[in-house]
Amino acid sequence: MMFLCLLMAYALRVNLSVGIVAMTDSSTANADFVQLPWDESLRSTILSSFFWGYIIMQIPAGIMSEKWGAKWLLAGSMGFCGLCTLLTPLAAIHGGYMVMIITRVTQGLAQGFIFPAINAFMSKWAPPPERARLFSFAFSGCQFGNIITLPAAGLLAHSPLGWPSIFYVSGAAALLWTVAWCYIGANSPARHKFISLEERIYIETSLVHSSTASSSMKVPWKAVLTSLPVWAIVISHFCENWGYWTLLTQMPSYINSVLGFDIKSNGFLSAAPYLAQWILIILFSWLADYILARQFLSPNLARKMWNTLGLWGAGAALVALSYLGHNLVGAMACLTIAVGINGAIYPGFMSNHLDLSPNFAGTLMGVTNGCANIASILGPLFVGQVVTDAKSVDQWQLIFMISACVFFFGNLIFLIFGTSEVQPWNDSDYDGSKKKSRK
Repeated sequence: MMFLCLLMAYALRVNLSVGIVAMTDSSTANADFVQLPWDESLRSTILSSFFWGYIIMQIPAGIMSEKWGAKWLLAGSMGFCGLCTLLTPLAAIHGGYMVMIITRVTQGLAQGFIFPAINAFMSKWAPPPERARLFSFAFSGCQFGNIITLPAAGLLAHSPLGWPSIFYVSGAAALLWTVAWCYIGANSPARHKFISLEERIYIETSLVHSSTASSSMKVPWKAVLTSLPVWAIVISHFCENWGYWTLLTQMPSYINSVLGFDIKSNGFLSAAPYLAQWILIILFSWLADYILARQFLSPNLARKMWNTLGLWGAGAALVALSYLGHNLVGAMACLTIAVGINGAIYPGFMSNHLDLSPNFAGTLMGVTNGCANIASILGPLFVGQVVTDAKSVDQWQLIFMISACVFFFGNLIFLIFGTSEVQPWNDSDYDGSKKKSRK
């Protein structure tokens, strides 16, 4: 259910990336449906508006999930987003771009609960011996959401049902998940209706033995916010989000305008890089565990190696892409490499939160993810300001070159200031005057 939750969450995020192309260009989809007079700048604003609401709820959602449990927060979030998605065609056609923006902002507010709630939920359900597998499988739903939604949206827009069906189908699927979750989900094994006694005892015993933090521990905010290793993650996370969401939201427009593919083919081409990323995330995660288990590299060096591969490798592919112009095979190869190899950030800075502070890793994720999603707003908006002619190869070249530079800067900061050492403020007896750290 967590895998499907994240699949649906990303489906409801990215459906508009393909949908907005069909909504504004009759030559790419079924021309029998209303076409909206939105230029590239306005389209980019609408695409970025989801994140205006999303960044607000990261830390509050984590606190609420810990206090009240994740079940009903997830149900409310997904149910609300599903309903808003069903109403999107009505909002776009009769409400105009302002109502469309409001709809996306409110969906972002609701989805701000999902990542913190899933982390709180998994902390009650994932035994340490199985935690890596369970987390990896659940969060691979993000990539599957992209893989399924991008081609499906293209097919639906090209069908007799037209572009509104993109939102009807994805919205209905989200509501179906919500109904199933209300029946199946439970905040903890002790509250589950169908769990066996043996499994419940196994999970609860495993979690008791692995507990390292006291519920009374307070977040040492001053130490966290003045920590250079934390800021190294914040900056690296921000820079990664800039490039990731610039590509995710703008790739359909680039494929349509520069490479000249219709909406039906567009979706499949847009999904290919995310299939590569899903495969590589599994491969990189396995290799990362193997390297650390065999002690081929120190944890600190391994983190920086993977982060360099994920950001500088993706940046190099974007530099190559910027010089390929209308070369379809070369452009798609570079896009696939850029998005796919970017999956190395999972054993890179994404895992570094737990290195720095096992006791406050959730709080750190809320802080860095909230800051990083500012880039999710700025990236698409920047494209809208630079790309005034969607068919201009020179303007897209500038976008890719700037994204590559952002990737380079993010990893450079991580290489200089990042570390895998547990920070002194992780301990319950931390005194700011003490200068201590543990490996």
